Amino acid sequence: MRGTSSDRRSRPSARVFIALAAGLVCGCGRGGEEPATATAPLAVLGSEDVFVVKRTDIAAGVRFTGSLQPHVVVEIKAQVAGTIRDLKANRGVAVRRGQLLARVEAEGIRGEAAGARASIAAARASLAEAQQRLEGARKLYAAGALSAVDFRGEQAKFEAAQSQLASAEAQFAGASETARRATIDSPIDGVVSERAVSEGEAVSIGQKLFTVVNSDVVELSGQTAVQAAQQVRVGQPIQFTLDAYPGQEFTGKVARIDPVADPATRRVGVTMELPNPEGRLIGGQFVTGSILAAAAGQGLLVPEIAVRGPRSAPFVLVVENDRIARRTVSLGAQPIESDYVAIASGLREGDRVIVTPATNLAEGTKVQLSAPPHEPAAGE
Repeated sequence: MRGTSSDRRSRPSARVFIALAAGLVCGCGRGGEEPATATAPLAVLGSEDVFVVKRTDIAAGVRFTGSLQPHVVVEIKAQVAGTIRDLKANRGVAVRRGQLLARVEAEGIRGEAAGARASIAAARASLAEAQQRLEGARKLYAAGALSAVDFRGEQAKFEAAQSQLASAEAQFAGASETARRATIDSPIDGVVSERAVSEGEAVSIGQKLFTVVNSDVVELSGQTAVQAAQQVRVGQPIQFTLDAYPGQEFTGKVARIDPVADPATRRVGVTMELPNPEGRLIGGQFVTGSILAAAAGQGLLVPEIAVRGPRSAPFVLVVENDRIARRTVSLGAQPIESDYVAIASGLREGDRVIVTPATNLAEGTKVQLSAPPHEPAAGE
C-alpha cells in the first residue's frame, strides 16, 4: 500500500446519498387513500467510498523534501582596505587550509609595521641605558654618596623605559596583525564556490572576497509536525533519492533536532547529515528522503481521510451487517506514506471502512453498495 493512492485523500466528496423513500399505497376496492408509509434511511455507497482493510508492510517514519547544502560554508571578507593583488584562486578550484588566495595591498600597513619594529629597538636601547644608570645609582646610594630622592628618580626613569618598551611591543603586535590580515588565506580545506573580486579591484573592510565550502558532508534541513517529531531521534538513519541519480538510494542520519517549534509554523526543524566523500552530492540538489522511525513490519493501514474525530479519541465508520457501525480505534506509528495511517487496534483484516468525508452518515443507517468495494492489490 504505497503513496500512489493519494487520489483517495484529494477526493472532494464521495458518491453517497441518503435515500428517504416514502410510498403511497392506493386503495382501489375501498375508493379511498391509505396513509403514506416511510421506509428507513438508506445510504447508497459506491466502490470508491468503501476501503477493505488488509494487512501489509509498514515502514514508519517521516518524509522530507528539500535542497542539499554543504556542511561547512565560510565567507571570507576583507579585514583591511586596499587593492587586490596576487589573485591565486577562482571559482571551482580546490584549496587547502592556509593556502594563499590573494593579497590586499594596503597603503601604509607595511610602513606601520616597520615603524613599530624600529620603536621597539629604540625602547630597548633606552631601557638598557636606564638600567645601567639605575645600577650606578644603587651603588652610590649604598655608599651614602647619593640622596634617596635622586635614587628614586633613577628608579622612576627605569620603570618609564620598561613601559615604553611594552608600548612599542604592543604597537608592533597590532601592526603585524594588520599586515597579516592583508594576506587572504583559505581557513578550511574545500572548494572555492564564489570569487567576488578581481585583480586590481579596490576593496573596503567587510567586503566579501571569496566563499569556500566543504562538501565532504552535506546537510538537508526541513520541518515536520510536532507529533511526527516525537518519532525522530538523533542518529536515526535516513534514506533518500535524487532526481540526478534515478533508481539509486543514499543513506544518512539525523544530526540535530530543534528544541522548540517554529512559532510561525508550529513545526519542528530537523537537520540531517549525508556523507559525501566522493563529492557526488552537490549543494542545491533537490532530494526526497525518509527518516526511518521504525523497522518495516506487518500492520493494518487505512486512508487518513477515513479516521474521524479528535486525535485523542479517533474512530472510523465501517459497514457491518449492511449497516453503518462506529469503531473506536487507536493509531500506530505514522507510516512514511502520508496519506495512510496505521491502526494499532479496533479493526480487523477484511473490515470495510467508509472513506467518504460525508458527515451525515449516522450510526445504524442501512447501507446499499452500488458496486463491490475497492480491494487494494498486493504492494499497492
